[in-house]
Amino acid sequence: MAQTKQNNTEIPGGSRLFLQEYDYSELDLNAHANLIISRTLEYGTWEEVHWLFEVYGAHRIHIYVRQFGERGLNPVTFNYWRKLLKIRRWRRSPFPTSKGVLWNP
Repeated sequence: MAQTKQNNTEIPGGSRLFLQEYDYSELDLNAHANLIISRTLEYGTWEEVHWLFEVYGAHRIHIYVRQFGERGLNPVTFNYWRKLLKIRRWRRSPFPTSKGVLWNP
């Protein structure tokens, strides 16, 4: 498993709002990397996103968006990060509905 760039870095306190269903003291930067990356890309402030890139690096975040972004992020958020990171190919969701959409209106 890939290590973070800065192993002793703590998750920013503002991230508690979008990680509230988890025991904050139990979150580990390496073991819970996909969760932290997903929530920070989706809900984080620019300072928190900057922290994310400092800790995980652009390559690790790029891998997350390619492999899990379409299913783990809101479609608008996914497309934003996909374009920003210049991702042209990604793992497509096997399900026809977007995240958060239960049925077509």
